[in-house]
Amino acid sequence: MSGAEKEVALLEVPDPSSPGPGQILVAVEAAGVGPWDELLNGGSWDVGLRPPAALGVEGAGKVLVVGAGVSRFAAGDRVLAHEAPLPGGSGFWAERVLINADHAAACPPALDAVHAAALPVNGLTAWQALEKLDLSPGQRLLITNGGGATGALAIQLAAAKDIEVTATASAAAAERLLGLGAREVVDYHDPHWPAAVRGGFDAALIIATGTAETALPLVRDGGRLCSLTSDAPAEERGITSWDLYVEPNATQLVQMAEQAAAGTLQQAPEPLPLSEGPAAFARVVSGRAAGKKIVLTQA
Repeated sequence: MSGAEKEVALLEVPDPSSPGPGQILVAVEAAGVGPWDELLNGGSWDVGLRPPAALGVEGAGKVLVVGAGVSRFAAGDRVLAHEAPLPGGSGFWAERVLINADHAAACPPALDAVHAAALPVNGLTAWQALEKLDLSPGQRLLITNGGGATGALAIQLAAAKDIEVTATASAAAAERLLGLGAREVVDYHDPHWPAAVRGGFDAALIIATGTAETALPLVRDGGRLCSLTSDAPAEERGITSWDLYVEPNATQLVQMAEQAAAGTLQQAPEPLPLSEGPAAFARVVSGRAAGKKIVLTQA
C-alpha cells in the first residue's frame, strides 16, 4: 500500500525495526490474502498500518530475532500467526514482519509454509465462531457459504464434534463439502433453497453476505446466529444474534496447525509469487477467487 491514494502496488518498504520486548522479527515465507485486506487498504479496519506499508495480517515464516522476555521462540523457529494490530506498522506481504510473540504459534514440521499461511485468519474465525455458538454433539448448524475458506474449515471443525452441518454452496462444491463432513449441501443459486432444507436449526453461521435475514427464520426459537459479515439481524423469538470479529489467539492456532499437519484439517490454498500480490488482491476483493484461498510466497 503506497500512501494516501491507497494504491496496492509493488514497492520498497523500510525494514521493520528490531524487536522490542515481547516481539519477534520474522522472515516471511508465505502470507495469506483475504477479503479483509480491502478493509486494511481502505482504512475500515485500523491495524496500525503506516504507509508505505505491506498489507497482510497472517502468514508463516522463520524467526530471525527475538526481543527481550521472549522464551517460547528462538532464531530459526518456524511460526505462523494472525497479527492485528501490527506493531511494526507493516504487514506480512513483505520479506520481514514484526509481530508479538504471544500471537505466534509454532509451525509443525509437517506443515509447509503455504498451508501454514493459509490457516490463521480463516481458521481462527471458524474456531472462534463455533466456540461462541457452543453447540453440542447431535445439534444442527446451518453455514452459509460453506464452500469458501472459512466455511470449509468450519464444516470440518463442527463435524469433528459430531455437529450436524447443512451448508449452502455452489453445486460444484457439494461433493467436496460432503467429503469434509457436511451432512447436506444446498445450492445457493436456487432462490428457493430455504424451502429445501429442514428448519429448526440450533444455530446459523453466516459467512455469505446478505444471508443473515434469510437464515434467521430457519433457526429454532432460542437458537443462536453468528454473522461474520457484520449484518447480524435484530434478535427475535429468543434467538441470540451477534457479529463476530476475529482475534489473534496462539493457543487455538497451535491446535489447528497440528490438525492441519496431521491431515485431519484439510485446506487447498493457491500459491502465487509475491510479485503477483496486486493482481491477487484484485481477484480476492472483487470476488473472483472462486472460493480459493490465495497465498503469496517469496519464491
